[in-house]
Amino acid sequence: MGFKVVVVGATGNVGREMLAILAEREFPASEVVALASRRSQGVEVSFGERVLKCKALEHFDFSDTDICLMSAGSAVSKDWSPRIAAAGAVVIDNSSCWRYDADVPLVVPEVNAQALDGFRKKGIIANPNCSTAQLVVALKPLHDHARIKRVVVATYQSVSGAGKEAMDELFSQTKAVFTAGDITHKNFPKRIAFNLIPQIDVFMDDGYTKEEWKMVVETKKILDSKIKLVATCVRVPVFVSHSEAVNIEFENPITAQEARDILSRAPGCLVIDRREPGGYVTPHEAAGEDATYISRIREDATVENGLVLWCVSDNLRKGAALNAIQIAECLISRKLIEAKKQAA
Repeated sequence: MGFKVVVVGATGNVGREMLAILAEREFPASEVVALASRRSQGVEVSFGERVLKCKALEHFDFSDTDICLMSAGSAVSKDWSPRIAAAGAVVIDNSSCWRYDADVPLVVPEVNAQALDGFRKKGIIANPNCSTAQLVVALKPLHDHARIKRVVVATYQSVSGAGKEAMDELFSQTKAVFTAGDITHKNFPKRIAFNLIPQIDVFMDDGYTKEEWKMVVETKKILDSKIKLVATCVRVPVFVSHSEAVNIEFENPITAQEARDILSRAPGCLVIDRREPGGYVTPHEAAGEDATYISRIREDATVENGLVLWCVSDNLRKGAALNAIQIAECLISRKLIEAKKQAA
């Protein structure tokens, strides 16, 4: 007997990716239900070779649901996740709503699967920010070996992180450049086509953006509260996959070759690091893949025990949908949940 899985926000970029990955990985589901808002009721979405018609979230009965994959934004999650959890389903939420709640585990399975043991306090598990997820996958094995003191990261984040309308805006602006058409922007503060925007989310009082703040707080919660981290987050005219240039200072000595060997063996990591033209991974190549790709590993001679590396990952997969499904798989493998119908 399998698990009844519900995907909330099934018509969005991440919701569609969740359905695709559930099918790809042959998740042990007895039933998969696609939910969306009332205005999207009846919209068809793909689930492997099948097509599902979306049902309305507002009218759905969660009493026999085992796992709810929530990808409908913070406002919806704040309202609905506690209700769904109260009905007995475990909610795995992709929004920022619950990430900073002390009673809600914030989990990347390759990094801190043990945090799942505390999920029953609220019945909710949080997915981290997409830029944080790939970063901690790369940092964890290095931290275990040499203890990280400080991280300086610059992100190059694709427009898909801002949703489908943002992807459409990049497409329409790019087309307008070549046809001498009007370039308008609604989803970004400035033109994104053939441009870079050093702002993701709103500005805070200290001059950092909320996206940069998220990376700091989430890395500390997931990996180690003692790590000092500073981030600069930049939106780039790429459709899918986030890239990061990462500078790491360690407490203990570590060479580039040691780091290469460690990361080559680490779960979720794939090292492609040839010191020649093209011997690294770009966002285009990472799109549609599950791994966090790591390239350009080298020593930083300006600090003691320093390394620099480049990491790239599909933000819709590892940064969101895949990580959520890995959390569900982890709950099952650790025997933290069982199917309601099976239990009955």
